[in-house]
Amino acid sequence: MQPRYRVIKTAILDAIETGAMKPGSQVPSENQLAQQHGVSRMTARRALSEMVDEGILMRSQGIGTFVSDSRPMSSMLEIKSIRDEIELRGHRYTNEILVLETSPASDAISQRLAVDAGEPVFHSIIVHCENNLPVQYEDRWVNPAWIDDYLDKDFKAQTANFYLNQVAPLSQADHSVEAVIAEKDIAQALLIKPKEPCLKVTRRTFSRGQGVATGAGAVVSYAVLYHPGSRYRLGGHLEF
Repeated sequence: MQPRYRVIKTAILDAIETGAMKPGSQVPSENQLAQQHGVSRMTARRALSEMVDEGILMRSQGIGTFVSDSRPMSSMLEIKSIRDEIELRGHRYTNEILVLETSPASDAISQRLAVDAGEPVFHSIIVHCENNLPVQYEDRWVNPAWIDDYLDKDFKAQTANFYLNQVAPLSQADHSVEAVIAEKDIAQALLIKPKEPCLKVTRRTFSRGQGVATGAGAVVSYAVLYHPGSRYRLGGHLEF
């Protein structure tokens, strides 16, 4: 049986997906949700707070909680597995593995991974889908020094980010976001029109890990992530 707060989240998500609640619609209050679902106000508050953090709902102080922009939103303030983000919204995660190979590091990749040019590195391209609709094209290069069996991992079961964080816990990351026009092969993989705008996230992750000196640590992976602009947003919630 689902936890009660998850039942509330699922009910709100179903209402949004069926169009019963649209972007800008006000969501029932904590008290109303508690009465409707026979739970405590604290349980209702948890459901709403998580959906606000996930970008599905937005709060207006003193007015109420409303359905936000209908596109899913990924956090700019923390690095999560795309699978976790999708499943936390109560949606179905699937992926398509396009490339899984060992490749000699180009000059550009060698600089980003801090390895010698021509040195073998792991390369993967995976398209992540939410309810069968592509929402992220992940082009990733991995330093084999961290995970020598990377190519043997089951990326249908868990994401590359999940596996990497298990063997090389994240200590720091370089992270940038820009708007770009999708190249033809990326547009085809994402099932969007050629030259459709995308959000491009470039991320280089570091880990101190075992045997690595203190400080920023060593480079674990370099990834370029493309999201269709019409289907995805980046944001976060700050408290001061």
